[in-house]
Amino acid sequence: MTIKRALICGVSGQDGAYLAQLLLHKGYAVFGTSRDAQTASFRNLELLGIRSHVSCESMALNDFRSVLHVLSKVRPDEIYNLAGQSSVGLSFDQPVETMESIAVGTLNLLEGIRFLGATARLYNAGSSECFGNTGARAADENTPFHPRSPYAVAKAAAHWTVASYRDAYGLYACTGILFNHESPLRPERFVTKKIVAAACRIARGSREKLSLGNIEVIRDWGWAPEYVEAMWRMLQQQTPKEFVIATGESHTLEEFLSTAFQALGLDWRDHVVLDSTIMRQSDLVASYANPSLADKLLDWRANMRMVDIVDLLVNAQMTRSASVS
Repeated sequence: MTIKRALICGVSGQDGAYLAQLLLHKGYAVFGTSRDAQTASFRNLELLGIRSHVSCESMALNDFRSVLHVLSKVRPDEIYNLAGQSSVGLSFDQPVETMESIAVGTLNLLEGIRFLGATARLYNAGSSECFGNTGARAADENTPFHPRSPYAVAKAAAHWTVASYRDAYGLYACTGILFNHESPLRPERFVTKKIVAAACRIARGSREKLSLGNIEVIRDWGWAPEYVEAMWRMLQQQTPKEFVIATGESHTLEEFLSTAFQALGLDWRDHVVLDSTIMRQSDLVASYANPSLADKLLDWRANMRMVDIVDLLVNAQMTRSASVS
């Protein structure tokens, strides 16, 4: 039996690490890329205990020659494009880097596959940020995009580039439109990790105050290890197409905040300062999702809900803090 070869661009990130773990479990030969594989720490792979099982290559997605070199060397059956600048807030400070790493990087992968005549299937990581404010209506695969940040604009450009190459050249390429998904591997620049980490420090005796911006924003939060299964399933279909991946349940950030502090026996109102100066430009007010197509065609559905996710995050953070102290 031939072993499938998977190339994960952005293997060092949250999704890349969990996807590598999943594919290894399924018997794949897994290759991952980083801008400089010789100096990258691949900390998330180490935390999952799989670093020695992933072959890592240096690749800069905005450098077409670099992309061609790695595609030619690895000869993957499946490519997962999870790389690129991943922070919405940072994209306002680094719009050019955001556009190049996401939109140009995706274009280079597609053009590389076409140029080499490869039969590799490509999964592209999209984002619910492309929808903008959904209002009370849950977004599905046919909902128009209204991006409101440089990050969302770049993701929208990559989304349509994938669709264009699929139609024009017959490539097997598709985009997963993922709503927010969390795990202990999230860096603290993400507000969910920021909340959980601060709540755990306070529970262990810290007298700090947590500063937050708009806590009335509404999001659909899922569990990252479940979402990478949806990515894999998208590349196993007979025909490539886009899918919304989400729980179908949305909550305010205040609910997330309250749940995290309550899990530690605390009232968030005693420890949080609301600061309007740290609110993000053009922040989305409400984000609702309709993942019914993934349920129907991929036989995929989210099992973890916001309350479950917060409990897992708090427990992981407290365990980690105890092991460090």
